Amino acid sequence: MACNITMKDLLESGVHFGHQRRRWNPKMKKYIFGVRKNIYIIDLQKTLRHIKYACNIVRDAAAEGKTILFVGTKKQAVDAIKEHATRAGMPYVNHRWLGGMLTNFKTIQKSIRKLEIIEKMEESGQVNLLTKKERLILSRRKAKLEKFIGGIRYMKKIPDMLFIVDTVKEKIAVQEANKLGLPIVAPVDTNCDPDLIDYPIPGNDDAIRSVNLFCKTIADAIIEGKELAEKEVEEEAPITEEEINEEIKEVKEEAKNEEKTEEEIAKETEEIKEEA
Repeated sequence: MACNITMKDLLESGVHFGHQRRRWNPKMKKYIFGVRKNIYIIDLQKTLRHIKYACNIVRDAAAEGKTILFVGTKKQAVDAIKEHATRAGMPYVNHRWLGGMLTNFKTIQKSIRKLEIIEKMEESGQVNLLTKKERLILSRRKAKLEKFIGGIRYMKKIPDMLFIVDTVKEKIAVQEANKLGLPIVAPVDTNCDPDLIDYPIPGNDDAIRSVNLFCKTIADAIIEGKELAEKEVEEEAPITEEEINEEIKEVKEEAKNEEKTEEEIAKETEEIKEEA
């Protein structure tokens, strides 16, 4: 089971609390249960159904070896995004989203390369040949690069899927993913547009506990998918010497009963090579 989250978990994390009535997107109407003290209340039955479906999608993607990029730069998401993406072995962006991070990935790769060069210089001791001011500038560059691209430094290609916290704040990330046709999994609060998200999960994307619950659940699904893939590889039994000997025996037996001239054998061998 890719998702063992319960209704109790959702309630305790405040997933059902939406925004005030004046701040809403009419497209979210189908996910709203009602209003309490001028605050929209999200239908947690639908949240539970959607999060379980999203978890299955994420688990299957991870089992296929796909990369899921975690994105969340708001204050409430910074720590959770880093913690759970790292735990799942996935790249993440938890500071400012750099425009073109997906649509102009080659430029981002150049920045990653710069970070690697600076680290190499530090390892080799070449930085010691620079003046104090030059070393300061290099340190400043490194700190800036680590802040903005540290979470994606090992991402060698565009991700296969995105998990985004607060699709309104991360609208550029959503736009870039939509443009490239990359599927998005994301909690959608009452002020979001669910039509832009492939696998929306109706829920509070502002509360720290709610954000952490979403990040943890998606990370757990990824880890489960990876474990399934490893299990499948382990279950593939190695070829034994006995199996090889059995195959040789069958071939020898067949060859003994088949009458063919050297010329016929050569001709058929060539035909097989041509077909291959």
